[in-house]
Amino acid sequence: MLQKIESLRAEIASLTAADAAELETLRIKYLSKKGLVSALFDEFRQLPADSKRELGRPVNELKAFALDKINSLRAELEADAAADNVCDLTRTAAPMPCGTRHPLSLVREQIIAIFRRLGFNIAEGPEIEDDWHVFESLNFAADHPARDMQDTFFINRAPDVLLRTHTSSVQTRVMENNRPPIRIICPGRVFRNEAVSARAHCFFHQVEALYVDRNVTFGDLLQTLRYFAQEMFGPQTRIRLRPSYFPFTEPSAEMDISCDLCGGKGCSFCKGTGWVEILGCGMVDPNVLDACGIDSKEYSGFALGMGVERIANLKYRVSDLRLFSENDLRFLDEFIGAR
Repeated sequence: MLQKIESLRAEIASLTAADAAELETLRIKYLSKKGLVSALFDEFRQLPADSKRELGRPVNELKAFALDKINSLRAELEADAAADNVCDLTRTAAPMPCGTRHPLSLVREQIIAIFRRLGFNIAEGPEIEDDWHVFESLNFAADHPARDMQDTFFINRAPDVLLRTHTSSVQTRVMENNRPPIRIICPGRVFRNEAVSARAHCFFHQVEALYVDRNVTFGDLLQTLRYFAQEMFGPQTRIRLRPSYFPFTEPSAEMDISCDLCGGKGCSFCKGTGWVEILGCGMVDPNVLDACGIDSKEYSGFALGMGVERIANLKYRVSDLRLFSENDLRFLDEFIGAR
């Protein structure tokens, strides 16, 4: 029997386990009630008393050795599992893919960066405004269509309070409280009472620019527009101005850029004209300067404004404005890596 004990001890000493399931199989084989060690104890009980005194210690030591071996193998498996789960400090805190900047945020920051290089500062104002800053100070006549409820969200309990329809209200606030020279851009969200469709929305985003100083000319405006267009859309971009009308500028114009899809030859995107409209602009009307406390005989200025969604449409060919506000991850994932 002593030979059996030594043989079983050598067998247990050489045991290995690749995983917890294999270790449990070994435990059952050697240490369960019907295992090899237990069977050796049953055989030990049948021995005469003299043999029990001789073999009792080796049998107990075998059981203890088998238990230690199984526990040792279990500890090794647990250590290996813990090593596999060590926190990698170079990874993100959660096992989630990184998101991306919203296309409107990308375009807005591009526009701001371009005008910053020209020395413009950012100015912001409230989205809930009064009639003076949105309309009257900007030379809107009392019967101007933009004052109609079909275009503007008015606050019912205060008929002279409304959601701003353009960020020009920020310009008037700045001109009221600052002396020229003034050189600002006004990014922000605006609201208009329009039916939501692929081409229109009840809210959208604008960036407007204002420059007021002595001897500001239309040539300054033209150079600013050309610089912006080529920085935003590429050095090959050409611009053209068409006469237009805005209550707060005189003269007023709308600016088109050459279609970069067809190179100005004409396509479905530019409706065969070779040109795409992107913004409105003009010289600040003297009435607006005077209303804001700036002497129009001493100072002049220009203003321009564009829709961020419009620029994003041109850069990324987004045909439906509703995609910008629906938070569809399939749409947003298309801009991973976009700059």
